[in-house]
Amino acid sequence: MIAYLARRLIQSALILLGVSLITFALLYLLPADPVRQIAGRSATAQTVENIRRELGLDQPFLVQYGRYLLGLVQLDFGRSYLQRSEVSELIAARLPATLLLMLGAIVCELVLGLTMGLVAALKRGTGTDQALMVGSFIGVSAPQFVVGLLLLYVFAVRLDWFPIGGYGTFSHLVLPSVTLGILGAGWYSRMMRSSMIDVLRQDYIRTARAKGLARYTVLFRHALPNAILPVIAMIGIDIGLFMSGIVVVESVFGWPGIGQLAWQAIQRVDIPIIMGVTLVSACAIVLGNLLADLVSPFIDPRIKLQ
Repeated sequence: MIAYLARRLIQSALILLGVSLITFALLYLLPADPVRQIAGRSATAQTVENIRRELGLDQPFLVQYGRYLLGLVQLDFGRSYLQRSEVSELIAARLPATLLLMLGAIVCELVLGLTMGLVAALKRGTGTDQALMVGSFIGVSAPQFVVGLLLLYVFAVRLDWFPIGGYGTFSHLVLPSVTLGILGAGWYSRMMRSSMIDVLRQDYIRTARAKGLARYTVLFRHALPNAILPVIAMIGIDIGLFMSGIVVVESVFGWPGIGQLAWQAIQRVDIPIIMGVTLVSACAIVLGNLLADLVSPFIDPRIKLQ
């Protein structure tokens, strides 16, 4: 276990290093000039050059990247060009909202997706199966802003069950979580259906049925733990996806997550914030996948960490 963790942590560090290098290079090559955003349109050429020199943006790429890496080693993400605040503080202020939305969205997509997939597998080939798969396809294909606006119109405007937007209470969390959950539920239901159908064909399931075990016991004790394994890996990926923030959903519902922070930084070419959010999201994806791999042996003892 220790050797496995050490190897995975080294691999994770290399992945994060690659992400930081690629992101920094792309931002370096952008035609947009962050110094112009800071100085304003009426700034003189001398003022622009002074700001560029003060921020170190007049240095070669390798010098700028090396200085940024040195700051990362000290857990310093730099300062925002426009907000004049530490990037770590800005991300930390938005992180609780993103974590809450991430948790709500994952719960929604698991409840909806696993239920739909399980029912579809048990009713394979029937009208119920076809209806559920069509519903999952629509959920995957529907644009998130359309789903969000539709939910807002029905449940916030017409029925007045939930607030139109904002953050702070459970009622504010429901609609954005369901919006994100509908998209994820479509993927989970299709994967769960395929996995469950494959498991139900296995010899040990036939043996359990031949022994006279109750259908509930066969399904939830023997079939479900094995069928759910592919889903665990998807959850690890979703952690990173939601950590990066779904900008459209956050904008529709006025949710103050790090996705909105990143979108505002992109509009203003605020490179330190873009880099910080990208690295935090990449770190979440790496840790989410590692967590999924570590949890899998507890669900199925036949899986060994090698």
